[in-house]
Amino acid sequence: MIKIYTKTGDKGETSLFSGKRVRKDDVRIESYGTVDELNSFIGMAMTEVKSPEINKLLSEIQNTLFTCGSDLATPLEYKNGRFTIPRITEEDYKKLENQIDLFSDKLEELRNFILPGGSKGAAILHVCRTVCRKAERLVVTLQANEEINGNIVIFLNRLSDLFFILARSENSFNNVDDLKWNSNS
Repeated sequence: MIKIYTKTGDKGETSLFSGKRVRKDDVRIESYGTVDELNSFIGMAMTEVKSPEINKLLSEIQNTLFTCGSDLATPLEYKNGRFTIPRITEEDYKKLENQIDLFSDKLEELRNFILPGGSKGAAILHVCRTVCRKAERLVVTLQANEEINGNIVIFLNRLSDLFFILARSENSFNNVDDLKWNSNS
């Protein structure tokens, strides 16, 4: 049986995939940790989202986010002769753009700012959107300090946009109005 605890992180350090030891608050660790956090929120969203089409897409996104985490956990210069590290590609964010267009075409034109909420599934998708934006900000900070795969920032940027559209789509699927921002309150 494999033990879940290793005790190697008891002094506040962890290992990157390359074996290099870094502090647990290193921006690289924060970046892929926040991607993991996002993936967990997607799992929670899937328990509340009623649209089968959205749930299928969320499952695909979860798998791609594992690739994103692997990419972030592995410095670009690291080479392994046994296998290739999966990386986020242009194709990954182009798929998101296609999904944004597909779902947007089915929605009423947006004429107001909207507040997070509506149905429970939509509210959780809005949480996914904000956690995705947090991951994006951390990856931008990482990118300012280290060379990383530039596709990751684009992917996370498109993904947060997709979560916004998916939240609106989930509300529409449930015949629940988006919550419009009342600037006079």
